[in-house]
Formats: sequence, structure tokens, C-alpha cells
Amino acid sequence: MIFSAMLFYFDFISPYAYLAWTQLPALAARHERELVPVPVLFAALLNAHGQKGPAEIPAKRIYLFKDVCRKAHLLGLPPVVPPPAHPFNPLLALRAATFPADKDPAGQRRLIDELFAATWAGGGGVETDAAVGACAERAGFDAAAVLAYAHSEAAKLTLRQHTEQALGHGVFGVPTIAVAQELFWGTDSLPALQAYLLGNDPLT
Repeated sequence: MIFSAMLFYFDFISPYAYLAWTQLPALAARHERELVPVPVLFAALLNAHGQKGPAEIPAKRIYLFKDVCRKAHLLGLPPVVPPPAHPFNPLLALRAATFPADKDPAGQRRLIDELFAATWAGGGGVETDAAVGACAERAGFDAAAVLAYAHSEAAKLTLRQHTEQALGHGVFGVPTIAVAQELFWGTDSLPALQAYLLGNDPLT
């Protein structure tokens, strides 16, 4: 039996979203939860809440990249290799990530795997048509079809709707995992998410 879904609000621009994505499919399976990836535009969340991104604050930016490398090591992941530039424009990749969602959830997960790997595992980034198309092909899709969709008004509208949904849910950063009305923000919250799913959340 699959119980209520876990919504994963993410943007490829966040290395913490990448780390969380490597852990969440197995966590969701253990607790018989459906994991639903929801691409959102982090910059729009920041603007809505009047915040700066961590990479915009020099001291925090230095700490962030060191922290991500340490966390990746603790999780047993390969060394993190940042994209060629950061911050970067994630719009094309985010729109592409919604492509097969309604018809092929497994395919969507494969595409998200490839886009995250291209961003944070030495794949050279995801800002260009060529880069996103290559990810689509590795995920088993026709690159031309994915790119045509990613540039379409439908994809732009879907991403806007996802971002508005996140704001309506109270999301202020990425990654955020939502289970019913409870939000768990960042990779540091994964133990709290686990406790919640086990019925051991100290909050009532």
C-alpha cells in the first residue's frame, strides 16, 4: 500500500537538493510513500520572501561549498564537482524536468537523475540545449522532443504553477520535502523527516 505522497520541491541550482535527491527515493520506498518531484524556481521563492540566496553572500558561499563536499563524503557519494558557473540560469533544465511527469514518472526520475549529475557530478552544467538534450538522451528520451517542450509556453506555465504551489505550501527554500502540511527543509532535516514518517515526531 502507498500512503500519502512526499512532495520534493527542488531547483537544480541547489547542491543540497542534489544531495537530498540521492537519498529520497530509497527513504520513500522504505516508508511506502510516493515521491513526487516538483521543480520550482528558487530565485522566485527568494524574491517572494525578500531573501538573498546563500551563493550571493560571499562568506556563506565559501562555507556552503565546503559543507556540501563534506556531506557528500558522509553519504558515500562521489566528490561533488560544481557546474562551470554558479549561480547559473536553471530555467531550461527545470522546464525540461517536467516533460514526462504526467505519463512516465519513472522516466521523469531518470531525467532528473541525469540533470542533477550534469550539474553536480562533473557533467558540465545544464544551461544549454546541447547539455539538456544529452541528459534527455541518457534518460531514454528523444532530445528534440524534450527541448521543444522545454521551450514551449506549456513548460513555462507548468514551472510557474509549481513555484506558486510551493509558495502556497509555505516553501521558502530548496530542497523542501512536504508530507501533508509538514515541511522539512534541507538535507539536515532528513532525520526529522524519517522520525515523522515513523510516527516519532516530537511535535504535536
